[in-house]
Amino acid sequence: QVQLVESGGGLVQPGGSLRLSCVASGSIFSINAMGWYRQAPGKQRELVAAITSGGSTTYADSVKGRFTISRDNAKNTVFLQMNSLKPEDTAVYYCNADLKRHYWEVVRNYWGQGTQVTVSS
Repeated sequence: QVQLVESGGGLVQPGGSLRLSCVASGSIFSINAMGWYRQAPGKQRELVAAITSGGSTTYADSVKGRFTISRDNAKNTVFLQMNSLKPEDTAVYYCNADLKRHYWEVVRNYWGQGTQVTVSS
């Protein structure tokens, strides 16, 4: 069984910073891409940032220059450093990973439970 567990969400004032973490645990052979998505009330879930196992990154235009994604492959962990936060960044943030549980299996996609980020004064 594989679990993705996020942490680091909370309430922050506009202009502030938060750092999200997501640890993948359980029976894991290898992890390909890891990423962060978010879903605001009444909106569709959207990609925020993603990172490959080699370190290549992708960002949504709305967060470029403010958010930084990174990962620690040895610890199966992905981070999202969020700076200069805006009220429109308020959402539930979900961790996502493409991984293999065993070498003989195909790559499958997994989601975390989500962590709330609220940007408000």
